[in-house]
Amino acid sequence: MRKDVSISSNIDYTSPSTEFTFDVNKSTLFKKDSQNYINILSVEQLNTVENTSLLDIFLSKENIVEPHYHQNAAELVYCIAGAATVSILNPFTKKIQNYPIRPGQVANIPQGWWHYEIATADNTHLLAIFDAPTPEVILGSDILKFTPANIMAHTYCLDEEQWKKTIAPIVPSTYIGPPKGCHRVQSATDQTPSKQTMPQSHVHTLIHIATLILTCLLMAPIIKGSLVNFYCKR
Repeated sequence: MRKDVSISSNIDYTSPSTEFTFDVNKSTLFKKDSQNYINILSVEQLNTVENTSLLDIFLSKENIVEPHYHQNAAELVYCIAGAATVSILNPFTKKIQNYPIRPGQVANIPQGWWHYEIATADNTHLLAIFDAPTPEVILGSDILKFTPANIMAHTYCLDEEQWKKTIAPIVPSTYIGPPKGCHRVQSATDQTPSKQTMPQSHVHTLIHIATLILTCLLMAPIIKGSLVNFYCKR
Protein backbone atom coordinates (compact mmCIF):
# COMPACT_ATOMS: atom_id res chain seq x y z
CA MET A 1 0.00 0.00 0.00
CA ARG A 2 1.34 3.43 -0.95
CA LYS A 3 1.96 5.76 1.98
CA ASP A 4 1.50 9.49 1.87
CA VAL A 5 4.78 11.37 2.04
CA SER A 6 4.72 14.59 4.04
CA ILE A 7 7.09 17.41 3.18
CA SER A 8 8.74 19.07 6.15
CA SER A 9 9.40 22.75 5.52
CA ASN A 10 9.15 26.09 7.27
CA ILE A 11 8.02 27.78 4.08
CA ASP A 12 4.41 28.90 3.82
CA TYR A 13 3.66 28.04 0.21
CA THR A 14 0.23 29.68 0.44
CA SER A 15 1.64 33.12 1.29
CA PRO A 16 1.46 35.83 -1.39
CA SER A 17 5.07 36.71 -0.52
CA THR A 18 6.34 33.25 -1.45
CA GLU A 19 8.76 33.51 -4.39
CA PHE A 20 9.46 30.88 -7.04
CA THR A 21 11.53 32.77 -9.59
CA PHE A 22 14.31 35.36 -9.63
CA ASP A 23 16.56 37.12 -12.17
CA VAL A 24 20.13 36.40 -11.05
CA ASN A 25 21.41 39.07 -13.46
CA LYS A 26 20.03 41.65 -11.04
CA SER A 27 21.91 40.37 -7.99
CA THR A 28 25.60 41.26 -8.23
CA LEU A 29 27.86 40.15 -5.38
CA PHE A 30 31.04 41.70 -6.78
CA LYS A 31 32.04 43.48 -9.98
CA LYS A 32 35.60 44.23 -11.06
CA ASP A 33 34.66 45.30 -14.59
CA SER A 34 32.28 44.35 -17.39
CA GLN A 35 34.14 41.07 -18.03
CA ASN A 36 34.79 40.01 -14.46
CA TYR A 37 31.96 39.83 -11.96
CA ILE A 38 29.96 37.48 -9.73
CA ASN A 39 26.19 37.28 -9.34
CA ILE A 40 24.56 35.49 -6.42
CA LEU A 41 21.38 33.57 -5.70
CA SER A 42 20.64 32.61 -2.10
CA VAL A 43 17.67 32.48 0.23
CA GLU A 44 17.96 36.25 0.53
CA GLN A 45 17.07 36.62 -3.16
CA LEU A 46 14.62 33.71 -3.48
CA ASN A 47 12.83 32.80 -0.26
CA THR A 48 11.81 29.28 -1.30
CA VAL A 49 15.43 28.20 -1.65
CA GLU A 50 16.34 25.85 1.19
CA ASN A 51 19.65 23.97 0.98
CA THR A 52 20.81 25.31 -2.37
CA SER A 53 22.50 28.51 -3.52
CA LEU A 54 24.76 29.54 -6.38
CA LEU A 55 27.31 32.01 -7.67
CA ASP A 56 27.22 32.93 -11.36
CA ILE A 57 30.85 33.73 -12.19
CA PHE A 58 32.19 35.54 -15.27
CA LEU A 59 35.94 35.86 -15.88
CA SER A 60 38.35 36.94 -18.57
CA LYS A 61 41.64 35.11 -19.08
CA GLU A 62 44.08 35.10 -16.13
CA ASN A 63 41.56 36.59 -13.72
CA ILE A 64 41.15 34.59 -10.54
CA VAL A 65 38.54 34.08 -7.86
CA GLU A 66 40.83 34.69 -4.90
CA PRO A 67 41.88 31.93 -2.48
CA HIS A 68 39.11 31.37 0.07
CA TYR A 69 37.02 28.74 1.80
CA HIS A 70 33.34 28.20 2.58
CA GLN A 71 32.86 27.27 6.22
CA ASN A 72 29.25 26.16 5.78
CA ALA A 73 29.04 24.47 2.37
CA ALA A 74 30.61 22.23 -0.23
CA GLU A 75 30.93 23.70 -3.72
CA LEU A 76 30.40 22.14 -7.14
CA VAL A 77 31.93 24.24 -9.94
CA TYR A 78 30.37 23.70 -13.38
CA CYS A 79 31.96 25.22 -16.49
CA ILE A 80 29.40 26.71 -18.88
CA ALA A 81 31.79 28.46 -21.28
CA GLY A 82 35.49 29.15 -21.68
CA ALA A 83 37.95 27.28 -19.48
CA ALA A 84 39.29 27.45 -15.95
CA THR A 85 41.50 25.63 -13.49
CA VAL A 86 40.00 24.88 -10.10
CA SER A 87 42.71 24.44 -7.46
CA ILE A 88 42.14 23.00 -4.00
CA LEU A 89 44.42 22.52 -1.03
CA ASN A 90 43.91 18.96 0.18
CA PRO A 91 44.38 19.03 3.98
CA PHE A 92 45.04 15.29 4.09
CA THR A 93 47.75 15.06 1.43
CA LYS A 94 49.02 18.62 2.09
CA LYS A 95 49.19 19.24 -1.66
CA ILE A 96 47.56 21.63 -4.12
CA GLN A 97 45.40 19.72 -6.61
CA ASN A 98 44.65 21.42 -9.94
CA TYR A 99 41.63 20.49 -12.07
CA PRO A 100 41.26 22.09 -15.53
CA ILE A 101 37.61 22.21 -16.60
CA ARG A 102 35.88 23.07 -19.87
CA PRO A 103 32.19 23.34 -20.83
CA GLY A 104 30.20 20.44 -19.39
CA GLN A 105 32.87 19.51 -16.82
CA VAL A 106 32.78 19.98 -13.03
CA ALA A 107 35.13 20.10 -10.06
CA ASN A 108 33.98 19.38 -6.52
CA ILE A 109 35.30 21.24 -3.47
CA PRO A 110 34.54 19.73 -0.04
CA GLN A 111 33.24 21.99 2.71
CA GLY A 112 35.93 24.08 4.39
CA TRP A 113 38.70 23.38 1.84
CA TRP A 114 40.97 26.25 0.72
CA HIS A 115 40.56 26.80 -3.03
CA TYR A 116 40.58 29.22 -5.96
CA GLU A 117 39.58 29.34 -9.63
CA ILE A 118 41.55 30.95 -12.45
CA ALA A 119 40.25 31.53 -15.97
CA THR A 120 42.47 30.11 -18.71
CA ALA A 121 40.36 31.56 -21.55
CA ASP A 122 38.44 34.74 -22.20
CA ASN A 123 34.65 34.79 -21.73
CA THR A 124 34.79 32.09 -19.08
CA HIS A 125 31.47 31.40 -17.36
CA LEU A 126 31.32 29.23 -14.24
CA LEU A 127 28.40 28.19 -12.06
CA ALA A 128 29.29 27.47 -8.43
CA ILE A 129 26.56 25.48 -6.67
CA PHE A 130 26.41 25.15 -2.86
CA ASP A 131 24.53 22.84 -0.49
CA ALA A 132 23.52 25.69 1.83
CA PRO A 133 20.90 28.44 1.58
CA THR A 134 23.66 31.08 1.65
CA PRO A 135 27.33 30.43 0.80
CA GLU A 136 29.35 31.87 3.68
CA VAL A 137 32.96 32.69 2.84
CA ILE A 138 36.29 33.64 4.40
CA LEU A 139 38.55 35.37 1.89
CA GLY A 140 42.33 35.19 1.78
CA SER A 141 42.58 38.96 1.35
CA ASP A 142 40.59 39.53 4.53
CA ILE A 143 42.71 37.08 6.52
CA LEU A 144 45.88 38.86 5.44
CA LYS A 145 44.51 42.40 5.81
CA PHE A 146 42.56 42.15 9.05
CA THR A 147 44.75 39.88 11.17
CA PRO A 148 46.64 42.37 13.38
CA ALA A 149 50.21 42.93 12.20
CA ASN A 150 51.58 42.40 15.71
CA ILE A 151 49.89 38.98 15.85
CA MET A 152 51.37 37.94 12.50
CA ALA A 153 54.80 39.20 13.54
CA HIS A 154 54.68 37.46 16.92
CA THR A 155 53.22 34.19 15.58
CA TYR A 156 55.63 33.82 12.67
CA CYS A 157 58.68 35.66 14.07
CA LEU A 158 58.56 38.51 11.54
CA ASP A 159 59.56 42.13 11.37
CA GLU A 160 56.23 43.87 12.10
CA GLU A 161 56.96 46.99 10.05
CA GLN A 162 58.14 44.98 7.09
CA TRP A 163 54.96 42.89 7.26
CA LYS A 164 52.82 46.05 7.25
CA LYS A 165 54.62 47.30 4.13
CA THR A 166 54.29 43.92 2.44
CA ILE A 167 50.51 43.66 2.81
CA ALA A 168 49.81 47.37 2.27
CA PRO A 169 48.78 46.88 -1.40
CA ILE A 170 46.24 44.14 -0.56
CA VAL A 171 42.63 45.21 -1.08
CA PRO A 172 40.18 43.71 1.46
CA SER A 173 37.50 41.47 -0.06
CA THR A 174 39.32 41.30 -3.39
CA TYR A 175 37.04 38.50 -4.68
CA ILE A 176 38.43 38.72 -8.23
CA GLY A 177 42.12 39.39 -8.70
CA PRO A 178 44.36 40.88 -9.66
CA PRO A 179 42.88 44.26 -8.67
CA LYS A 180 42.62 47.04 -11.23
CA GLY A 181 45.93 48.80 -11.84
CA CYS A 182 47.98 45.94 -10.43
CA HIS A 183 51.72 46.20 -11.08
CA ARG A 184 53.85 43.53 -9.47
CA VAL A 185 57.17 41.76 -9.67
CA GLN A 186 57.46 39.12 -12.40
CA SER A 187 57.75 35.54 -11.20
CA ALA A 188 59.16 32.52 -12.98
CA THR A 189 55.65 31.39 -13.98
CA ASP A 190 54.49 34.74 -15.40
CA GLN A 191 53.76 34.98 -19.11
CA THR A 192 53.57 38.78 -19.28
CA PRO A 193 56.24 41.39 -18.44
CA SER A 194 55.91 43.33 -15.21
CA LYS A 195 55.62 47.12 -15.10
CA GLN A 196 56.95 47.69 -11.61
CA THR A 197 59.01 45.68 -9.18
CA MET A 198 58.58 45.00 -5.50
CA PRO A 199 61.59 44.92 -3.15
CA GLN A 200 62.95 41.42 -2.89
CA SER A 201 62.72 41.51 0.90
CA HIS A 202 58.96 42.00 0.58
CA VAL A 203 58.68 39.19 -1.92
CA HIS A 204 60.56 36.82 0.35
CA THR A 205 58.35 37.81 3.29
CA LEU A 206 55.19 37.09 1.32
CA ILE A 207 56.50 33.70 0.26
CA HIS A 208 57.47 32.90 3.84
CA ILE A 209 54.08 33.95 5.24
CA ALA A 210 52.13 32.14 2.53
CA THR A 211 54.00 28.94 3.31
CA LEU A 212 53.39 29.29 7.05
CA ILE A 213 49.70 30.09 6.62
CA LEU A 214 49.15 27.11 4.34
CA THR A 215 51.02 24.88 6.77
CA CYS A 216 48.82 26.04 9.64
CA LEU A 217 45.67 25.51 7.59
CA LEU A 218 46.76 21.99 6.74
CA MET A 219 47.60 21.18 10.34
CA ALA A 220 44.35 22.56 11.70
CA PRO A 221 41.75 19.93 12.63
CA ILE A 222 38.65 19.75 10.45
CA ILE A 223 35.30 19.83 12.24
CA LYS A 224 32.30 19.21 10.01
CA GLY A 225 34.45 20.17 7.06
CA SER A 226 35.47 23.58 8.43
CA LEU A 227 39.09 24.57 9.01
CA VAL A 228 39.53 25.78 12.57
CA ASN A 229 42.35 26.91 14.88
CA PHE A 230 43.95 29.00 12.11
CA TYR A 231 47.27 29.51 13.83
CA CYS A 232 49.74 26.78 14.71
CA LYS A 233 50.13 26.29 18.43
CA ARG A 234 53.62 27.00 19.64
